Amino acid sequence: MTDQTGRTGLDIRDDRAAGKLLAYENGAAAGVVVYFVMEGAPAALVAVHTVVEPGHEGKGIAGSLVREFYAMAGRGGVPVVPLCPYAAKWASRHPDEAPEAPGGLVERAKEQLRSRPELY
Repeated sequence: MTDQTGRTGLDIRDDRAAGKLLAYENGAAAGVVVYFVMEGAPAALVAVHTVVEPGHEGKGIAGSLVREFYAMAGRGGVPVVPLCPYAAKWASRHPDEAPEAPGGLVERAKEQLRSRPELY
């Protein structure tokens, strides 16, 4: 499979029930964005952590995951709240692909995250 940057061998899959956007490189687990769906209106996807597995660093996997996370949110018609430092930095570098979350969503997301200690 080819990812959105044209790299062959990267497969990105959404496991919404587990709150994980997973990357596999040539069949091996390579990285993950841990997230949750924010409750209330408007809903949003909240990126909590982005992790790349040892041996897969420096290949652009984290960027590919975050790019797909924003694309997935766009297809769903919801904003992204990037609480993950990597996702926030990526978003600031790619404003054309990563629209800023509407005001107030960041604080709501932080509040909801506090009630989900399993995501820390």
